[in-house]
Amino acid sequence: MKFRVDRDVLADSVAWVARSLPSRPSLPVLAGMLVEARDGELLLSGFDYETSARVSVPADVSAEGSALVSGRLLADISRSLPAQPVDLTAEGGKVVVTCRSARFTVQTLPVEDYPELPQMPAASGMVKGDVFANAVSQVAVAAGRDDMLPVLTGVRIEIEGSSVTLAATDRYRLAVREFTWSPEQSDLSATALVPARVLADTAKAFGAGSDVTIALAAPGTGSGEGLVGFTGTTGGSQRRTTTRLLDGEFPKYRTLFPPEQQTVARVETSSLVESLKRVALVAERNTPIRLTFDDGVATLEAGSSDEAQASESIDATIEGEGLTIGFNPQYLLDGLGAIEAPIAQFAFTQSTRPAVLTGLAAADAEPNSDYRYLLMPVRLQS
Repeated sequence: MKFRVDRDVLADSVAWVARSLPSRPSLPVLAGMLVEARDGELLLSGFDYETSARVSVPADVSAEGSALVSGRLLADISRSLPAQPVDLTAEGGKVVVTCRSARFTVQTLPVEDYPELPQMPAASGMVKGDVFANAVSQVAVAAGRDDMLPVLTGVRIEIEGSSVTLAATDRYRLAVREFTWSPEQSDLSATALVPARVLADTAKAFGAGSDVTIALAAPGTGSGEGLVGFTGTTGGSQRRTTTRLLDGEFPKYRTLFPPEQQTVARVETSSLVESLKRVALVAERNTPIRLTFDDGVATLEAGSSDEAQASESIDATIEGEGLTIGFNPQYLLDGLGAIEAPIAQFAFTQSTRPAVLTGLAAADAEPNSDYRYLLMPVRLQS
C-alpha cells in the first residue's frame, strides 16, 4: 500500500475517526484504525463493537492495500506534521509516514483480527447539518452521565413524518427540541434511543455546510436493526458513523410539562447569566441558588449565615403571583445557555413544582415552542 494525501485532510480525517476509538479497548486490535487505499481514495475506519466511524477522502494512490495501526498514535503523528503532502507506505509489518524530512515508522496490528464494520441501515431522511448540530447540543446537555442508569444517558429520537423530536433527561432536568426534516417516506414513524455522547460528537462533526442523512432500521427488517447511522460530507470528505441503540423504556416525558401556569417571569438572559455566575461563587457544593420573583425584580441569593453570602437583583417582567424557588445553579446555567435567546421566560405553577424555561426573541414576543427546558426545583431550607 502506498498513497499521498494532503496533511490537513489526513489530520482532520484521522482525528474524526480516532474520537470513536475506545480508551480502554477490550481487545488490542480495537485500538487500531484501519487504513485502506483503493480506487483513488483513502478510507479510515474504527470500530469497538458499539460505535463505528468511517471517512473517505480523495488520495493519490500508487499501490492499493490496507493496514491496521494504532489510531491515537496516527492521530498524534498526523497532527504534528508540517503543512505539506504526506506519503504513507506499508512495508511488511510496518507503516512508514513521511512528510518533507519527517519520517515515522509504526508497527501494524493484524488486519485479519479486525472486526467487520456493521452494515449501514437504509436512509430514513435528511436534515441540514447546522440544524441537527444545534438541536442535539440543546438537548444533550440534559442527558444523564450515570452509567448505572443507561436509559438516561441517551437522547430519544421520535420521528413522525416530517417532524423530529429529541428529548433527554437525567431526572433533574428535561430538554426537548423539535425540528423539521425531509423524510424518505411521508408517513414514516420511528423511535430510537441513542447514546448522548456519541450523538453529540457526531452532530458536532458534521456541523454547518452539510446535509446529514439519518439511517434508522425499522424493527424486524434484520439489516442494520438495533443501529442508527449518520452520513454526510464535510470539507470534501465523506463520513459515516453507526452506533448501537440503547435498550430500555425512556420516561414518558410529555406528561411532565404542566398544563397551566400561575406565574410567568421574563428576564434578560445575559444579565441573569452574569448575576447567577457571581452569586454562585459562594454557593456550597450541591446547594441551590434562591430566586425570588416579585414586584418587577428577580433577586438571586446564595450562601448561609455561617458562611459567605451573596445577593443580586435584576429587572424582570412578572405576571401572576410572586414566588421564591431554588435551583441547582449549574443546571440553570445549562438551560440559559441552551435556549439561545436574548430573553428567558420562566413559567411556574408553584415553588415545589418544575419550572419550564423557554427563549424569546424580544420581551414582547411569543416563546419559542421548538425548545423547552424543564428544571426541577431544589428544596430550600427555611
